[in-house]
Amino acid sequence: MRLLKQGLDFYLNSSIHVAFSVVALSCITFFEFDLLFNKNLLFFIFFASITGYNFVKYYGIAKWHHRHLTRWLKVIQVFSLLCFLAMCYFAFRLPLKTLAIILAFGVLTFFYAIPFLPKKMYLDEHKNLRNISGLKVYVIALVWAGVTVFLPVVNENYILSTDVWITFFQRFLFVIVLTLPFEIRDLQYDDLKLSTIPQKTGVKQAKIIGVILLMAFFFLEFFKDQLKITQIMALLIISFFAMLFLVFTKKNQGKYYSAFWVEGLPMAWLVIILLFD
Repeated sequence: MRLLKQGLDFYLNSSIHVAFSVVALSCITFFEFDLLFNKNLLFFIFFASITGYNFVKYYGIAKWHHRHLTRWLKVIQVFSLLCFLAMCYFAFRLPLKTLAIILAFGVLTFFYAIPFLPKKMYLDEHKNLRNISGLKVYVIALVWAGVTVFLPVVNENYILSTDVWITFFQRFLFVIVLTLPFEIRDLQYDDLKLSTIPQKTGVKQAKIIGVILLMAFFFLEFFKDQLKITQIMALLIISFFAMLFLVFTKKNQGKYYSAFWVEGLPMAWLVIILLFD
């Protein structure tokens, strides 16, 4: 049992779980627009997600405590390096137009963790996008939506139609909702200057905002030129489950409530689509 728990903790802490979720959202885009699945792109997204997330999560720790790193963090560092090499391999198998978009979101991710802004814009000594008041959730949602919608579409030469932009905005809203349980969980740890949604509105109002965003996420589907009943049903079901997880979110939640169950909702969405298909 202990070994199983250690394996699960590594799976979550090394960002494998979140990488599968990003890949799942990318697969949903392939299904929605009837695109041919590109394995090279999906493998790239998987390894890039691990590399990017671990870079953001552990950059500060590795920088300041590299001589005193715990064993598990050293393992994650080695694992992340291998994922970075795999990411580079699959990047060379993608067209230049796709790499251009990847570069844009890669730069955004880089500056999300690395200090670069004028001192007057910082919340604290970290001096990066992540710590600008109220910006964190929107940067995360922008990167997730951009990677999981634009990369599959552009890579497969699909036009950036109105439906694509609506899907991008839907994905943006969905990711914001998924971050709310994390922000509620972290209320006792986050600097007040971060101005997260729960910090600014309170837990109850944050949940109401999340429900409203989920409603917008669902009803935006009816503004598309091409409507699919299976897609609408899948959206309705995943919106319902996301709402349940949001409503039952507490400050003192279980260790795996957000990190495993909420983070895994994109994979559940993909499974629902596969069942309908």
